[in-house]
Amino acid sequence: MDKEALRSIILEILQEEAGTCPVKKVSLASIACTEQDRLDTGDAAHRVYTHDLFSLKESPRLGVGIMEMEESTFPWTLAYDEVDFVLSGALTICWGEKRITAQPGEVLLLPKGSEIRFSAREKTRFLYVTYPADWKNQA
Repeated sequence: MDKEALRSIILEILQEEAGTCPVKKVSLASIACTEQDRLDTGDAAHRVYTHDLFSLKESPRLGVGIMEMEESTFPWTLAYDEVDFVLSGALTICWGEKRITAQPGEVLLLPKGSEIRFSAREKTRFLYVTYPADWKNQA
């Protein structure tokens, strides 16, 4: 790495740390869900993990994170609007007897109030974006 490239990286880090740069960057490849990120679906056999990428302080309006799941299906009622971008595997959304499956590079829109089941047979990883971010504290 040459001196100018190193200078540019250091300057970017300093600006982020000083709070002068409102833009945040995350490498999705560097994010790994751990046991600490396990989502309680009500079934201990489910392998479902969520990892938020930004705090409410950093992003008070949009929730953004990674979900990883494998060999799991669980019910969920959305208290927020959600967009899911599949990174790997296949994510199936079930509502009643209907099913829609998204593959890598495909996006799903899940409207607030939807009563669905998230389902993945194989190891699946997707980026989720929710609005509002603080949906747990919304009236």
